[in-house]
Amino acid sequence: MDVLHRNNVTVSGEGDRVLLFAHGFGCDKNMWRYVTPAFEKGYKVVTFDHVGAGGSLLSHYTKAKYDTLDGYASDILDIIHELGLQDVTFVGHSVSAMMGVIAAVREPALFRQLVLVSPSPSYINDGDYVGGFTRPQINELLESMDNNHLGWSMAMAPVIMGNPDRQDLVGELANSFCRTDPDIARHFARTTFLTDERAILHRLERPALILQCSNDIIAPVEVGHYMQENMAHSTLVILEATGHCPNLSAPEETIHEIKKYLARE
Repeated sequence: MDVLHRNNVTVSGEGDRVLLFAHGFGCDKNMWRYVTPAFEKGYKVVTFDHVGAGGSLLSHYTKAKYDTLDGYASDILDIIHELGLQDVTFVGHSVSAMMGVIAAVREPALFRQLVLVSPSPSYINDGDYVGGFTRPQINELLESMDNNHLGWSMAMAPVIMGNPDRQDLVGELANSFCRTDPDIARHFARTTFLTDERAILHRLERPALILQCSNDIIAPVEVGHYMQENMAHSTLVILEATGHCPNLSAPEETIHEIKKYLARE
């Protein structure tokens, strides 16, 4: 199996230190295009598409493998091994942040640190834990997606982007959702929104930067505080940016905070 072809891997930049960027649900590696150029002069930059997204090989998608985030974490480790990478700084957006945490817990020796952008270990409220949604709300969201993928994409894109004045970005996100195979999108949505990886947070040995947006309906600031409290070597930064995709809506602030963290670490 050609891992690099399967995940449509791209390697750019120059430098010994490695930055591995992973995109979130309904997106592809192009969603990092405003961020990655800022690091190419000092780092080896690796981007890829999750199987089922972008230019990945859809023939490798199986519901059995990708029914949990572990399947995606395995792919991340495959890419690292295939490229012979070491001391990796993993940068994951949204649900990919937790894929990176799982990968780093499984093989910590491969990782230097993690940067988690708009992460959430669980999207469902549970007792004192604020995930952002009730279980009935998540069920309704998934049912709506099942019934009308196109309509769901058009309705959810502005909610997720959270920047009503940036209709260009809203349109881009909606188009990205619509391009995804509907069956894969529905399955990935269940894997994403029904996941609960809170128990793994305390097992992460590597340092982590948590970048949480100041107003994000998908991953509210309470999630960032929860993650910081449950990850021993974590740093939380609340961005001025709003919405769930600061890599698109506020790339300068995102770049600034990542660079500041990398310089310190």
